[in-house]
Amino acid sequence: MTESVDVPIIASSVPVYAHPGDAGADLTAAEAVRIEPGQRVTVGTGVRVALPEGFAGFVVPRSGLAARHGITIVNAPGTVDAGYRGEIKVTLLNTDLSEPYDVAVGDRIAQLVLVPIAQATFLPATALPESARGEGGFGSTGYSHQSGVTA
Repeated sequence: MTESVDVPIIASSVPVYAHPGDAGADLTAAEAVRIEPGQRVTVGTGVRVALPEGFAGFVVPRSGLAARHGITIVNAPGTVDAGYRGEIKVTLLNTDLSEPYDVAVGDRIAQLVLVPIAQATFLPATALPESARGEGGFGSTGYSHQSGVTA
């Protein structure tokens, strides 16, 4: 069952979910920009929200833009805190090495995912409890080569 949350919004274009049950609501560009190869541009969405206490919004890339055009978000996910009331802006990056990308007003450029947030109480300690993973970090579980061999 999907939980519904009321979010007051001021927007030139209200974010919408493309399909029932989708996690992210589409954010659209409120301005036209050209993103040259390797360039990043901050694009306004015209959206301002008042998220309820205990929630955060995460601005995430759209997979179609990434796959088709190499467009992603520099600081993905971008965090929208419950207390923030300014415009949600998205810093897009064109990873394509040769083709510029034009963003038109109304283009879907990112998604906003609302998530309940727990606040931690950090407890200083001299040691941490053991775990199955331990201190294994980057690459500690191996990876698959194209040949299918696991390292």
